[in-house]
Amino acid sequence: MNRIKRAYYYLFYKFYKMSESAPSRWLSDWKAGIIIIALEIWLLIGTIVYYNIFINRYFYLKKSDFIFIGLIVVVFNYFTFIHNDVWKVYIKEFESLPKEMNKKGSWAVFGLVMFVIMFVVLAFYLKFQINWDQYR
Repeated sequence: MNRIKRAYYYLFYKFYKMSESAPSRWLSDWKAGIIIIALEIWLLIGTIVYYNIFINRYFYLKKSDFIFIGLIVVVFNYFTFIHNDVWKVYIKEFESLPKEMNKKGSWAVFGLVMFVIMFVVLAFYLKFQINWDQYR
């Protein structure tokens, strides 16, 4: 469990550093949090679409369900990163990592982001290949 937590904070760290290197260096912690929230929501949407395609084609979520799920993700990330400024400790810790390890971590984060994007794109591609008229 501790490794997952460290990986989660490392993901935040990489997005934080990316935000810090941008021309506007304000609220980088919030920007990193928003990027993680977007990735999590895309992953959830993709998972729901795959469930809808392969397991239960009659499955349907209302708009209020999506809002509730999104709210849970936002609150979880707020208390994980922003609340009590816990992220600052991890930023200092990850700053001291060797350059080679940070480079590998950057590629891992890039791979994760590409995986999430491809996961969602493929989910919607498969969803649009189905004739949904027979399920309505």
